[in-house]
Amino acid sequence: MKQVKHMFSETYSTQIQHRIDQKTKPLGALGLLEDVAHQLALIQSSNAGELVTRINITKPTAILFAGDHGIADEGVSIAPSAVTQQMVLNFLAGGAAINCFCRVNDIHLKIVDTGILIPVESDSADFISQRLGTRTDNFAVQAAMSEEQVLQGIALGKSIVLQTIENGSNLVMFGEMGIGNTSCASAILAALSGQNVEKCVGLGTGISPEQLQKKIDLVAQGVARCDRSNPYQVLTEVGGYEVVQLVGAFLGAYESRTPVIVDGFIVSTAAYVATLIEPACREYMIFAHRSQESGHKLVLEQLQANPLLDLSLRLGEGTGAALAVPLIRAAADFYNNMASFESAGVTV
Repeated sequence: MKQVKHMFSETYSTQIQHRIDQKTKPLGALGLLEDVAHQLALIQSSNAGELVTRINITKPTAILFAGDHGIADEGVSIAPSAVTQQMVLNFLAGGAAINCFCRVNDIHLKIVDTGILIPVESDSADFISQRLGTRTDNFAVQAAMSEEQVLQGIALGKSIVLQTIENGSNLVMFGEMGIGNTSCASAILAALSGQNVEKCVGLGTGISPEQLQKKIDLVAQGVARCDRSNPYQVLTEVGGYEVVQLVGAFLGAYESRTPVIVDGFIVSTAAYVATLIEPACREYMIFAHRSQESGHKLVLEQLQANPLLDLSLRLGEGTGAALAVPLIRAAADFYNNMASFESAGVTV
């Protein structure tokens, strides 16, 4: 991974760390919550041009990008592509896991059709159609999409995040839905990281050993056409419509200087691609969890990420990101309201 030039004021960072260290606790005793508080305070101080003593979290929003994949016709999933549309309808009806976790954590949810096989008709204000096509081509035998579609998708993903932030959200998170997208993410990871395909490919929806071997072989066929030095070419060859819009969404959050909670394997892979395009966007990422999908550990290593949770999740949808929101609120609250040794009259 490229070296990131630190873009934040060291003065703010030192002041924030001093404030955290003066709280009524042993140094470092709140572990990763201290890191989250420091990161949020540093982002908000840099945006404000002065040290912030209160971290504000307003209108946290999850954006779920759905797209279909031609590779699904090869039997790399237990489900057909039609299930993507069925799940989008489930999201819109409020019946999926991500809906439950957003409701309980007061997170607004938007659903984006980036190009699913069977389109959805909905008048919901939270449903956005940004279709790049019906679905990608089968990347085992040809490029998944054109370079123009990659660039258009990145621009569309960027635009919806910018709009969300302009509407008052200062904390965003992304989810995904798409039958076949673990194959896509595995191929992207293998192509860009140089890791063996076998290490990057996992069970996805829970396929058989025979399906897994076939999936490995098909992913390898796509990876063989990729140029590791060119993220845009890799997205053209083995990407997904939802993945390119996710990449754009990360870049849009960076442009708006807004923190992003990063979900599981597919979303983390898109985050990895975004850092290869713009390394500084890594500083705005808060990693929610470590999933059960085998490639996720590898991409987290590439991103030098230490996630907040390990709940053996492997669902996607943004569920891990939504579950991390209470921890992020707790990090903000201790930074804002926990007494210092001096104010509490505690001497050590």
